[in-house]
Amino acid sequence: MLKEPVSYPIAETDVVRLIQVTDPHLFADPEAQLLGVNTAASFQAVLDIFLASDQQADIMLASGDISQDYSPQSYQHFSNAVTKLDMPCHYLPGNHDDPRLMSLHMQGKQLFGQQRIIIGNWQILMLDSTVRGKPGGFMAEDQFKLIDAAIKADPEKHVLLVMHHNPILVQCSWLDQHCMINGDNFLQRMGEYPQVKAALWGHVHQAIDSEHQGANGAIHLMATPSTCIQFKPKSSYFALDGLQPGYRLLELASNGSIHTNVYRVPGENFSPDNDASGY
Repeated sequence: MLKEPVSYPIAETDVVRLIQVTDPHLFADPEAQLLGVNTAASFQAVLDIFLASDQQADIMLASGDISQDYSPQSYQHFSNAVTKLDMPCHYLPGNHDDPRLMSLHMQGKQLFGQQRIIIGNWQILMLDSTVRGKPGGFMAEDQFKLIDAAIKADPEKHVLLVMHHNPILVQCSWLDQHCMINGDNFLQRMGEYPQVKAALWGHVHQAIDSEHQGANGAIHLMATPSTCIQFKPKSSYFALDGLQPGYRLLELASNGSIHTNVYRVPGENFSPDNDASGY
């Protein structure tokens, strides 16, 4: 049975503004580092540059790998940090997360783990692409059923699909081993719905803006940089990029079009250990 969505009182003619953060990889210890980067500090730096800008957002989307060490404290650190933005935050799990701990410790009046959001002329679906115990992803049939039921419940709304794993290969052979393994099938099935305008994910620690030509038009495909370390694009072996942490801002127009940009922390304060061979 389709659950009731979280709904926001925004006029259908208004632009919906979203900020996406992803893959913070937080620890219980706020001083802990991942491959030379203090993940708590880099996450806070990303939030700070958004706060210092004149940008506006209606809601935040957090697309997984909130934790690196599966600790309750890591989820509490995330919750404490985003509460300062004073906006709703909707989250989903990544392969580094424990969904049970997420639901227990990502608590607050503006923190939501529900999968369905109605805002303006859009429906946002927060999908679970994780496979327990594996780094790669898979879109299970129950998620396809959720998508179908949600679209049938609100057929006039444009749809943004959000997940953790990449449904397309990113030309990093080491990283593409951990993609959504049924990504081709996912995109083919999504292309059958004229309502589906875009898919948005994390996991790959790099920015991607592409398109999939579906049966009912183009679907905008977007990946977003991590708020900590970055993976070097198009590398056949594990390699880190010197680009700084960032976030994505999206503007969803009432006609179904999308305007989006990626913003990064200025400077070179979060340089990784380039000798690392994995994590």
